[in-house]
Amino acid sequence: MGIVMNGILKKFVVLFFLAMISWKGTAQKFTSHAVKAGETLESIAKRYKVTPYSILSYNKEIKSGQTLTPNTILVIPDAGAQVSQVPPVSMKPAPKPMETEVNQEEPIGFTSHRVRRKETLYNISQRYMITEEDIKKYNRDLYSAQLKKGTVLRIPKYKRIDPRDLPENNPDDYEMYTVAPKETRWSIANKYSITIDSLLALNPELSKTSDYLREGQELKLPKIAGSTLEGQETQLFLSYTVPPKMNFYQLEKKFGVKGEEIVRLNPEISQRGGLQEGMVLRIPEHKHDIGEVNTDNYLFYVVKPKQTEFSLTRKFALSWKELLDLNPDLKMGLKAGMVLKLPKTQTGNFEVRNALVLDKFDLLDSINRENKPKILVLLPFRLDKLNFVDSASIESTIDQRNDMKASLGLYSGALIALDSVADLGISVEVKTLDNQLDLTQTKALLAKENLAEYQAIFGPLDNPSLKEVAKRASSAQIPVIAPIPVQSDISLPNVFFSYTSDEVLRQRMMVYMDSLVTDQNIIVIADGKNDKVKQMILEHFPMGKSLKLIEEEKNIGLDLEKFTALLSAEKENWVFLETDNFKVVSSVSSILNSAINEDQKVRLFTTNRNKAFENDVISVSHLSNLHFTFPSVQREIGNNIFARRYQKRFGSQPDRFAVRGFDIVYDLLLKLAYKNDLFLISTMIGETEYNGNKFSYEKDRASGFFNQSSFIITYEDMQIKEIKI
Repeated sequence: MGIVMNGILKKFVVLFFLAMISWKGTAQKFTSHAVKAGETLESIAKRYKVTPYSILSYNKEIKSGQTLTPNTILVIPDAGAQVSQVPPVSMKPAPKPMETEVNQEEPIGFTSHRVRRKETLYNISQRYMITEEDIKKYNRDLYSAQLKKGTVLRIPKYKRIDPRDLPENNPDDYEMYTVAPKETRWSIANKYSITIDSLLALNPELSKTSDYLREGQELKLPKIAGSTLEGQETQLFLSYTVPPKMNFYQLEKKFGVKGEEIVRLNPEISQRGGLQEGMVLRIPEHKHDIGEVNTDNYLFYVVKPKQTEFSLTRKFALSWKELLDLNPDLKMGLKAGMVLKLPKTQTGNFEVRNALVLDKFDLLDSINRENKPKILVLLPFRLDKLNFVDSASIESTIDQRNDMKASLGLYSGALIALDSVADLGISVEVKTLDNQLDLTQTKALLAKENLAEYQAIFGPLDNPSLKEVAKRASSAQIPVIAPIPVQSDISLPNVFFSYTSDEVLRQRMMVYMDSLVTDQNIIVIADGKNDKVKQMILEHFPMGKSLKLIEEEKNIGLDLEKFTALLSAEKENWVFLETDNFKVVSSVSSILNSAINEDQKVRLFTTNRNKAFENDVISVSHLSNLHFTFPSVQREIGNNIFARRYQKRFGSQPDRFAVRGFDIVYDLLLKLAYKNDLFLISTMIGETEYNGNKFSYEKDRASGFFNQSSFIITYEDMQIKEIKI
């Protein structure tokens, strides 16, 4: 299935190719403005045709109504993509007490750095363990000017563990910890009350592209307060300042300490006639005997930005006291990055992977517009095969080449994704190259690129080139996204295999069937190539029956008499068909359809809907009557917002490649806009779902990240529908 070329030729090929394949685009542009004496926020906004809110959103150090100091450098957003409808954080109404947002990290000071020859923003950001956006935020000229040798940069310093400084200065504050069986990074971070980022900072030898920990591995960690003999001899207390309208019931709920105990430890309460706003109370910190902290005993959860006490208790159906009992550090406040313990039996609308709770959440709620991803798109557009003088020749060439159809489809969908994230105020820089489906060309293109400048690479399609790109990008720990199925010996930890494998699809189908099968009459029909699949199904359903296909030199079919004898009139007949021969699919579906009557119910299933099931000779009516059901990487999208936007831009309906291109790139950019580290975020969040695809990447120790998501699809009333599970 290809793109309808009448619309694409006029609106895509001409514009795309004539504008050059290696184009750079930014979703949001900026300029800088030096404040002059007498200028106000309103006058500057009027000059640049933006709103005051837009300027405040990108210049957090100034406040509404503040007199601007001459020579202050302001970042001015492009007028076409301003965020006037979104007031800056400082102007939002105060949140409710139970829904206080987690404060975003602010620098505790600054240091200076003089740019050396050949240094890049990426190099500098890695040296100081900050993001490139952190540097730009406090050196605004970098939004509109290139980095130059000799430039003195203002580098923000954050309150975090720096392994280059703290261990040497405070050696007694650290200890070496030996990883025990069934412990993970998350369980150890919880035990020591630190974030995963701090764990990585203290132990730079840990991989940033894998969560692997080896039993017996030694880690440097901060000593736990009160873990020494001296610390255990005395009661530990917290200092707590009484806020307005606080009462003893709320204190007991918050700290798990009876009111009488609080009064006994704080005589001032009796002297002043009760709790008073501003009192500083001594609150005993009770230590709970929680036993071993590992994946056998607990689940673990990483607190996300903007989460609140209320949202967490609602999410996990636990009271705040129950969370406090498991996680005493919560008394000091909820902070993004904290690792919380949860009961091992905890259930809810989330995934659990290796004892880590992964959120099913909308990334749109977590966008950080200060993150500005830069990605490289490397696809075989095959410009070398096109005659630009003859448009009819271009159409014919594209129609005959599957690689060009796939590339144009993926890229056209990606362009809609770029438009969509631009509407959200996310700035993206994209470079697009044509590798011509050729390894030599791929190597030549890569020789000219500094891959370390990119946050991700999309493509290429051919296995040799994909492997070459992955190998070169792995040294800089840059993720590479494979947009279509890959069958090769690629085994690198930085590759994201976005196309769910046949094996995972089969497993998903069997899990679904487990939830349905009771006493149905299971029949398995498989050709020789799928004999192992037949055995797997029969092992799963021992009461099942099987029928061997008759495979001759030129023909393949089934024994109708034997098959009819296997059918049951008392039970529903559920037939698994496992083949890649369209003639078998056509014949079997026809026979099954004719077997349906008032007394005999028949359904058709497969664990692998390959091209054989898509052939034109197969009756859709028969498949619909049989409620044909199968696992799938994609689903039908209908006339949704994406389809309408695609139709408006390109004059045709999106094909499956365009849908896939949009979903993969949109997912990628939203994740990078949330946290500019695809490896880390892929271990933090659960399944994400878009138009026709969904993604849930699971890390294999050495072979990369593999998508585990899929749909269960059925034919019903002459339509293809998703089964909601």
